[in-house]
Amino acid sequence: MGSALDEIRAYMEGEEEDEGLGARGVDELPPWLQILASAEEYIVNYERIGSIGELEQLNPVLAYVERSLDILNGLQLSFWMKELLEEVLAWSETAKGGTRLDRIGWQRQGINVFVHNEGSADLYLAKSSGIAGDRRRLTALLIRTHGLLGQYLRGEVPFAANLPLHGPVDEGLLTETELARLLMALNRCVIGAVSEELWQSVESDLEACVLHVSLGTVPEGDGLERRLRRLRTESIRRGEDFGGELQSVDAQLREAGLEGGLERAFARLDDKTLWYVEAALSEFSFEEFAKMMLLALRGAEEGPGARHISFERLMHGLYYDYKGVKKINLYKKRIIEKYLREMHWTAVCEGERHGDSPHLQHRTSREKSNGDTCFFGFVFSPAAEKLIDFCVEAEKSPLYERAVLMLMDLFGLRRDAYDRFHNEDEYLETMNGSAGDKKILLDWIAGSRVLDIGPGGGVLLDLIERELPDKEVIGVDISENVVEALERRRRLEGRSWRVMKGDALNLSESFEPGSVDTVVFSSILHELYSYIPFNGKKFNLDTVRAALTSAFELIPEGGRILIRDGIMTEPAGQFRRLKFLDPDAMGRLERYAADFAGRRIAYEQIGPDEARMPVNDAMEFLYTYTWGEEAYVHEVQEQFGYMTPSEYEACIRELFGDRAEIRLSRHFLQEGYTLALRDKVRVTDDAGDELPLPDSTCMIVIEKKSSA
Repeated sequence: MGSALDEIRAYMEGEEEDEGLGARGVDELPPWLQILASAEEYIVNYERIGSIGELEQLNPVLAYVERSLDILNGLQLSFWMKELLEEVLAWSETAKGGTRLDRIGWQRQGINVFVHNEGSADLYLAKSSGIAGDRRRLTALLIRTHGLLGQYLRGEVPFAANLPLHGPVDEGLLTETELARLLMALNRCVIGAVSEELWQSVESDLEACVLHVSLGTVPEGDGLERRLRRLRTESIRRGEDFGGELQSVDAQLREAGLEGGLERAFARLDDKTLWYVEAALSEFSFEEFAKMMLLALRGAEEGPGARHISFERLMHGLYYDYKGVKKINLYKKRIIEKYLREMHWTAVCEGERHGDSPHLQHRTSREKSNGDTCFFGFVFSPAAEKLIDFCVEAEKSPLYERAVLMLMDLFGLRRDAYDRFHNEDEYLETMNGSAGDKKILLDWIAGSRVLDIGPGGGVLLDLIERELPDKEVIGVDISENVVEALERRRRLEGRSWRVMKGDALNLSESFEPGSVDTVVFSSILHELYSYIPFNGKKFNLDTVRAALTSAFELIPEGGRILIRDGIMTEPAGQFRRLKFLDPDAMGRLERYAADFAGRRIAYEQIGPDEARMPVNDAMEFLYTYTWGEEAYVHEVQEQFGYMTPSEYEACIRELFGDRAEIRLSRHFLQEGYTLALRDKVRVTDDAGDELPLPDSTCMIVIEKKSSA
């Protein structure tokens, strides 16, 4: 028999050739490899994969064991150490393997397959043979505790879980130096097999932990705050204000009547081992994380106390592939957030059910054969699950809008919380790329306090901070997605601007009249017009009027409203001919005319690839066509041009009369449209003469006049 690494590689090479079990049958393989090779479901941490679909193409656990053994092969160790660690690594992931029937049978034998280090150690003891007693006990101990030092650094286990590793020193089986060398080598393999970058980031901390284990001592300074901070490492890296959030939750718990606050609420965490915390909970706020942890801890104490709490099932339910990339299911995330937001801290600490939520409940469950492990997650009603699945499928079509509306109605959610689910990152990046013409707005900012309504990716916030550092600038957005993303970026980059959730139609709910000098609507009014119903009707100019009125009531005399947004061309009676260079474009025009809900899109097909259209219908289609097929499902919901420049000025005068002065009113074509369309379409008049695209965008400055 060759080395464990040779065994795996021979098996994998044979499997590729035979597209079956490999050159040898499973029964001929070593017991640990039989178990790994026969896995029917792959148990992995979603933190470490980019696509869930890729799990169907390989056995990730077997690939991980191969990488760990390959690292071991390159280490300078004595023969007995390398031989011992080879056995440990070969068996350490076996509890993640086996057929479904195998796993059911193991559970009936009392083997905990859900806590893979313990389950793997028990499988090793049950299925290995021919190894002497002390060596066998030492191997089982290293399997049972493998990875726990890394989990301690992640906050998932208390340090005490590693103290059994000092036992071989007390028994005289190993010296302190030998134990330290073994543990450093073992962790080099198990962590390095995840990623070399991860190993380099934890090596020095792990070395300090190994020293404590080898000496039988416990690190000083460990406490609840430090453990929670480790559990939130990824969230902090993305910009979470951990200290501030910790204090806020502590204060809320005390206000709810819990003496001792956070420390008392989390007292039950001391002896618990946690699994898949970061993968399942890092996308949630600290308050939401704290509520879920407390609900899970409460559930773990019900009946016979459970030592292990797993968030694996919550992790699995939260992610799916979107265009080949692993994405969080934001439908579920927002629904869970609402559920937790409505739960009072008293109910959380008591582990009570959410009585007003018929379609979602939290649950802490256990497997009959493994009472020492509990699983925390959320259970959606069958109707809710199917509706969420429908939303996922509807992302690919105009049915998306209707699907999300049904989901809103079922859970009592607001439409604005669901804007641009899965192209949020691309949307914010695109908004950040349009800084050039936005810079013109800076010349018209008045006073010291500026609101940027609908800040997108924050490009205008950055511009004002850089060019006008004396201004206090605040981004206001109704979308929680945008506010969360900007708040994280603000902390990470040390920005001076602020961001807050607010309603553009009711700014006085968040700000005192006269407290803001300039309100900026940059490429946002057309979205309000398209998405936000006014008196139950979308694509309603009353929505734009309400937003402008809300801003006008906020600014003092001399204050300004700056508008940069889409326009319709005038005179509106002009026609354009579109000669498409893409043979699929005519079909897209037909689809657009059928799907667009803003108004009726008129066109006459005058050739295989040519259409004659009213100029504003032509441009409205071309604005969406510019963004490409991937963005179609979202862009077809928006109307970019909704008033001509003359209509805009008339609207402003009608709203504000002599109280306002239009200081600037000009319009222009954004160059990006010409560049994006030049290889897709030729635009001509009825005589066939090619014409430039008409102006797409207006820049309007409204100043509030003195009443004197």
